[in-house]
This record gives sequence, C-alpha cells and structure tokens, in this order.
Amino acid sequence: MNPATEGLPGRAALDQLDRIADELADRFRGTFGRETIEYCVEETYRLLDRSATVKVHLPALTARFARLRLVDLAKVGGLTLVTAPQVLFVCVHNVGRSQLAAALLDHHAFGHVMVRSAGSRPTGEIPPVITEALAELGIRLAGAYPKPLTDEVVRAADVVVTMGCGDACPVHPGKRYLDWDVADPMGQSLAVVRGIRDDIGRRVRHLLDELID
Repeated sequence: MNPATEGLPGRAALDQLDRIADELADRFRGTFGRETIEYCVEETYRLLDRSATVKVHLPALTARFARLRLVDLAKVGGLTLVTAPQVLFVCVHNVGRSQLAAALLDHHAFGHVMVRSAGSRPTGEIPPVITEALAELGIRLAGAYPKPLTDEVVRAADVVVTMGCGDACPVHPGKRYLDWDVADPMGQSLAVVRGIRDDIGRRVRHLLDELID
C-alpha cells in the first residue's frame, strides 16, 4: 500500500494499514480477495485523511469504515444475504442532522434496520450539544465520526434521506429518495437542538413504521 500518511510516521501508518487489511481479509474470507481489501483500506484511509481533524485516530477509523464499506460492497454485489432494509442519512458535514437521524433510527429499530450516515463534505467533529441531546433519550453516541459519501453506501441503501445537502447524493434506480427539510443544529443551543432532535425523531418513527409494516 502507498497511501498518504500525514499525521503519522510513514512506516508506522503503513504497518497499521497492513494489519487492518489482515484482519479484514480474515473477516471477509471467501467474499473478497486480498487485493480488493487492500484497495478498500487504502482508499478509505485517503478519504478520511482529507477531513480528519485529529490524525492520530485515522487507523482506528479506517478499520471501522473500511469494514462497513466492504459489508455494503458485498450486499451490492449479491455476495451476502441481507434481509433487513438499509437507510442512509446524508447531510453536509455528517456531524449534525444525519448523525441525529442515524442514532435515533438505530435506537428505535432494535436491529431490524441497517443504518448508515454520511456527509457530502464531511468535516469537523460531532459537537457536544448533539451528544447531550441524544443522551437525554438514553442514546449514547460513542465513537461516531464524520464519514464521506461513497458510491457503495448509496447503492446498498434501500432508502436515502437527504437533509440540506442539495444534489450531492448520486441517484441510482430502484431506491427511495426522501428530502427532509430539517433545521441545522450546528451552533444552536441545547434547547433548539432538542426541538430539531424531536422533529427528526418523529420523521424517523414514521419511516420505521413504513419499513417494518
């Protein structure tokens, strides 16, 4: 592999990416070859490196995001049997609305729906007010991070919900697209974010009723 390794010693970064590829090769043995997995890991590292504000966490985030991307690639390619519907939430930075929506749907779905979120221009960190608003409902947003919008996550989704990201999301046939007009919680007080959270929560529960009816 030869990814950009800003923020980490070159050799150390390469060694960590090789270990990630080793682990994913075991996880997806019989589904993807080593070359595909290495390419996914390298590309994932590059994508996250563009928007990461804390570079030291890049290897760990790369491992997590590459695994999700491979799961979605397997679904798109018909290489795995997936019965649960999959929903993708997209906003601009993937630190506000889409994170709220994904966390709320995952909380209410009890594993009956696969949930993804992404940003058309992912950047920054999830503000404490988002975490606090979810914690009030008993939802822990531990380890969440902004993720780029990739082709396979759109193709793997059954429903794509956009929130303020315009035409950034590619359109694929056979998918249901929804555009939710939801206020942006960034820079808002906890009281305002509570209202946005509850608005998204109502929409999420309505969508869930349709998906598992």
